[in-house]
Amino acid sequence: MRAVWFDEFSARPVLRDVPDPVPSPRGVVVRVEATGLCRSDVHGWLGHDDGISLPHVPGHELVGTITVLGDDVHRFRVGDRVTTPFVCACGHCPECVSGNGQVCRNQTQPGFTHWGSFADLVALHDADTNLIPVPASLDAGAAALLGCRFATSYRGLVHQAHLVAGESLVVVGCGGVGLSAIMIGAALGADVVAVDIDATALRRAARFGATTTIDSSGLTRAAVLEAVRGAAPSGAHVSVDALGREETAAVGILSLRPRGRHVQIGLFPSDPVIPMGTVIGKELAVLGSHGMPAQDYPGLLDLVAAGELRPQELIERRIPLEEVPDALLAMADDRSAGGVTVVDVTSC
Repeated sequence: MRAVWFDEFSARPVLRDVPDPVPSPRGVVVRVEATGLCRSDVHGWLGHDDGISLPHVPGHELVGTITVLGDDVHRFRVGDRVTTPFVCACGHCPECVSGNGQVCRNQTQPGFTHWGSFADLVALHDADTNLIPVPASLDAGAAALLGCRFATSYRGLVHQAHLVAGESLVVVGCGGVGLSAIMIGAALGADVVAVDIDATALRRAARFGATTTIDSSGLTRAAVLEAVRGAAPSGAHVSVDALGREETAAVGILSLRPRGRHVQIGLFPSDPVIPMGTVIGKELAVLGSHGMPAQDYPGLLDLVAAGELRPQELIERRIPLEEVPDALLAMADDRSAGGVTVVDVTSC
């Protein structure tokens, strides 16, 4: 099969032929239809994830069709169209038994713990626990995006922060994850405030449901918070840091009203200092969101099926597999045009 492959961190990936994957007994092999290009893929390629062994094939958001079944797979058949959370659970550990496979102690992650979806074929483990049927009518790019950024945002807002209609939501950082959170917040009936330093990103945010946008470029933290209070005078009910910087997390936390809920989705390059005095004084909740287990997807899929959530509208570019190396380099150097890129593998 063809795969985007590298044998040295930060070295330019190449498209080359590699052996086809073989399924584990409880796993499957999926022919990839489409796969998302995410900043997490860049972090892995740069060597920021100690779970990656070289040589490696990245890619973790995907949709495709099962081509080979392991002997112990019972719920799925060859030819089924499926997607999967980027955190694949074992189904047996205490976390999985309690319904929290997103923090499974034995988790596997395509594109991180093993070769991923920037390829014609990808192996996925513990299929009966992790695979999610995808209707033929759902756009391939939309289906791929449900595996990571939309699932993580949905879990963060719905299952962690319990955001409801009429509440105010501040989203700091309007990349793929932030825009997903904005779309979900708007679909849930929240009043969404978007904060970013990029005017193009803020225009996207407004298009996808933000009622207020704040250009924070050149502003002090105090000025950003004053602008947020102009939209949510008592402070927001919920905030999301979709970027993962000490400053963006602080803005999210300090934007909240008493008893507000902060969701941290963006990954930090190092442990941050956060305003714990405010957390204590206002009795704030600081919550993480690390994907979503497969059994919790129905609520997200219902929003998509009803047309209230349209992930495909986030897609700015669709590229063939051959263009992935250049796209990874551009994202790493902050030369990408922003927005969401999807790789159409089967169109190559």
